[in-house]
Amino acid sequence: MKARARLVVERDADGRNAVRDLRSMAPITLVPHRSRVRSAGAPALVHLVSSVTAPLGGDDLELVVEVGPGAHLVLRGVAATLALPGHLPGGSRARVRITAGEGASVQYVPEPTVVTGRARHEAELAVELAAGARLRTREVLVLGRADERPGSLVSTVRVRREGGPLLNQSLRIGVPELDASAAHLAGRRVLGTEVLNWGEDPTSAVSHDWWSLVPLVRGGSLVTALAGDAVTAQRWLDVALDVHPGWRSRDI
Repeated sequence: MKARARLVVERDADGRNAVRDLRSMAPITLVPHRSRVRSAGAPALVHLVSSVTAPLGGDDLELVVEVGPGAHLVLRGVAATLALPGHLPGGSRARVRITAGEGASVQYVPEPTVVTGRARHEAELAVELAAGARLRTREVLVLGRADERPGSLVSTVRVRREGGPLLNQSLRIGVPELDASAAHLAGRRVLGTEVLNWGEDPTSAVSHDWWSLVPLVRGGSLVTALAGDAVTAQRWLDVALDVHPGWRSRDI
């Protein structure tokens, strides 16, 4: 299956954030939140729904998101993604491409991705930020269902700001020798990461037993958490966010 979906959010003359273009294609379904009263400046809220089981082996999925200058978007998932093997040869692939104009902000917060047995999945997130744009994006990866050995996943995150690289990170999971290593996942089943380019960054790295918050060289911060389950991993990410000075002082 091949699917391409598109979402465009712009700021109108009244200061409201409006969805200008929304094109879903199964299994990628975009559902805007309908509110009778929306104050000026409140972010546009869109839910990301998987309308059929996906991704399966052989699937090629892409979501393109454009946030115009000064506009604010929150894009949230509503259910976990299951990466599954399929009847077609080869693995599956999912790409999300986000551009944020000058002074825009985007929060991309999907639900966890579960890498099921025998799955072969590639996930790519590419973000382009203009001057003054803000970003928050979260990824939670679960190695298999209960008592299941996971398949393989390669996850790549690339973030650029004003044409220059901010973060370029690639992670491979599902290799037993690596996953068990203290230098990799230390035998934990769930890995959570969060990229935050949102105002002031911490002056130095902050860490706990199973999470860390690290400022990046060119601005922005990277949060990493390891846990035995997705709920705990997301709780660690939230704890780390509370330490981030820019996120604590956010105005939306």
